[in-house]
Amino acid sequence: MKLSEIIQNCGVLSVQGNPDVEITSLTNDSRRVQPGSLFIAVNGCGNDGRAYLDKAIAAGAAAVLYEASPVLPDGEGSAAAAVPASAGSEDGSRDAGTPGRLAAVVIVKDSRKAVALAADAYYGHPSGKLQLVGITGTNGKTTTVTLLYHMFRHLGYECGLLSTIANYVGTRRSETANTTSDPVTLNALLAEMVDAGCEYCFMEVSSIGVEQQRIAGLEFRAAIFSNLTHDHLDYHGTFAEYLRCKKLFFDGLPATATAIINLDDKHGEIMVQNTRARVVGYACRAAADHTARILEESFEGMLLKIDGREVWTRLIGAHNAYNLLAIYTTALVLGVPAEEALVALSRLESAPGRLETLRGPRDLSVVIDYAHTPDALENVLGTLRDVAPARQLYCLFGCGGDRDKTKRPEMGAVAGRLADRIFITSDNSRTERTEDIIEDIKRGLDPAALAKTVCIADRREAIRTALLLAPKGTTVLLAGKGHETYQILGTVKNHFDEREIVLETFKTLESC
Repeated sequence: MKLSEIIQNCGVLSVQGNPDVEITSLTNDSRRVQPGSLFIAVNGCGNDGRAYLDKAIAAGAAAVLYEASPVLPDGEGSAAAAVPASAGSEDGSRDAGTPGRLAAVVIVKDSRKAVALAADAYYGHPSGKLQLVGITGTNGKTTTVTLLYHMFRHLGYECGLLSTIANYVGTRRSETANTTSDPVTLNALLAEMVDAGCEYCFMEVSSIGVEQQRIAGLEFRAAIFSNLTHDHLDYHGTFAEYLRCKKLFFDGLPATATAIINLDDKHGEIMVQNTRARVVGYACRAAADHTARILEESFEGMLLKIDGREVWTRLIGAHNAYNLLAIYTTALVLGVPAEEALVALSRLESAPGRLETLRGPRDLSVVIDYAHTPDALENVLGTLRDVAPARQLYCLFGCGGDRDKTKRPEMGAVAGRLADRIFITSDNSRTERTEDIIEDIKRGLDPAALAKTVCIADRREAIRTALLLAPKGTTVLLAGKGHETYQILGTVKNHFDEREIVLETFKTLESC
């Protein structure tokens, strides 16, 4: 594809060299540059891609694109500022793919937006060839998109999934690094879905992904808002900024899209104040286009009444009632008949690491859940209280290091109020001391809660201790890790699967 075709909507300020050079690959990672590549130097958080211009040129980049700035970063990228003089021959031509020789330099106003729009163009505008559905919100994103993916596969459609847990092109799975992938990876995956015959794609849209323009250029058929509570303030700084970034997703929707919002959340109507999209509301308490309420609930599932019709589901909890109602509403927006949507709902099972229950000796129930915000922890503990009020409830959790510190005491307060016994331990401590994180959590505990709290920094030992101390008939919640099979301590990512630890401890209990 010609460079000029890729960059035509990228906010170009100037092009030096040959704008019609043939581009054979596109990347924002200098380590992936090949002869003929367009290297886009993104001005990111704490890392300026322009520092890698020389590396990209030496690897054979046919063209480079970067953001206008009076000063280039010190180091390797500085030399690239003088490259335009050698960006091709006098007639603007050059042999594409000759290592160390550059055909064109493109200067843009906003490199973050440019990389997304360039990727969209390079991969043939793949989102416009799919029914693309995105969901944003603090909690419920992974469960909702994962279950939508499975629902539409049950209904006979080829689908793609872009989530925190994994990405799927049809049935082919790949790992994911971020809730919302970088634009090059994102558009490449969407193009793979188109080539594989997928009709639908369901994706999580994070506030950080929106703020960093990772979804710029994507054509959404529908956008879902789940809820907004405390999270990511380490990045956004304030709750108002966090809300603003979520709202930008809906502000950018076209008139052809549908915004599906939770009207029981006070931020739902704020999200769509400036949207051009058609708005459809769902709620379990307020009046809305589509409503639901829980009729019965147990560990095995819950009976819901959705739009006046009863349906038994295998999921539990009020938060899952909202997730299922959002899924049902989305299915209707996408043209699925109500009866088919309800039947498909009844077949769905929870996403990995979301209220995942392991039954063990002494009538122990161990529940593994990804809850890592105060609201999510309260939802899960409240659900476990509701479905088994007579059982002792233990709660084991930690908080991630190098992340939002303000939520730590709030999570401690939630556990102190709802759990019979608390085990505070590590999560992904990263470069923070686990002991310091534990102290932050303990600040939210009153004297009565502290009296029922055990602090064990080693999460493996904390899990073993909680299960060994648990009386017969106890429910033990392991919160925060969910689907993750690793733990990050320092800068090292170690294998850590809570299921393995639980099953090993069950064997110990059986032999006692």
